[in-house]
Amino acid sequence: MKILVCISHVPDTTSKINFTDNDTKFDTNGVQFVINPNDEFGLTRAMWFKEKQGASVDVVNVGGKETESTLRKALAIGADNAIRVDTPATDGFQVAKQLAKVAKDGNYDLIIAGRESIDYNGGMVPGMLAKLIGANFVNTCIGLEVEDGKATAIREIEGGKETLTTDLPLVVAGQKGIVEESDLRIPNMRGIMMARKKPLNVVEPEQIDAQTKAVKFEKPAPKGETKMFDADNLDELVELLHSDAKAF
Repeated sequence: MKILVCISHVPDTTSKINFTDNDTKFDTNGVQFVINPNDEFGLTRAMWFKEKQGASVDVVNVGGKETESTLRKALAIGADNAIRVDTPATDGFQVAKQLAKVAKDGNYDLIIAGRESIDYNGGMVPGMLAKLIGANFVNTCIGLEVEDGKATAIREIEGGKETLTTDLPLVVAGQKGIVEESDLRIPNMRGIMMARKKPLNVVEPEQIDAQTKAVKFEKPAPKGETKMFDADNLDELVELLHSDAKAF
């Protein structure tokens, strides 16, 4: 089984975020980048298929040279090959089109992507990718098994879970639950050294016009001052919740 795992290069959630050029561009100075957490869950599940079923695992990213450190980490975790589509990721449709070209060229059986990236939270790419390559699609996937060319997937739905069976090829949008956080792997020294020798192929992008454009970024408004109330003066608290906060 050939598996392709889509990897997003995203800021660590502990990084301080700033913008430049009149708030039209994201300032990357001093920002630590990591594998998108939803993608890391998917990569860990792909490694299970590699170890238990002998699957081959490639990882792919759409981005510039600055994303290669993230791809190298995926290789250190255990992926066999890495592919970087040499173009900035501008919007969901553009990324899906670039990934579709890689997926078609590689003739993969299973493609695992994260449900969404933690930077833009669009949640569009996996579904569009499945449509572009004519593959089956399971969103919000929290469980996945593959046996004899058929996949059994569990996905999260409102109020519960749904179990599906489907043929390959399949695109899965995974999240926490497809593996647990305790199952995530930290690259060891041997993996890091081996990753330096594994192939990282840079491919030319498809010529695609972006469908959207970021006009301006804005940080959330700062929180207001905290007002403290004496434990014996709850009537004032109730009055402010009613009149100012409109809580009821």
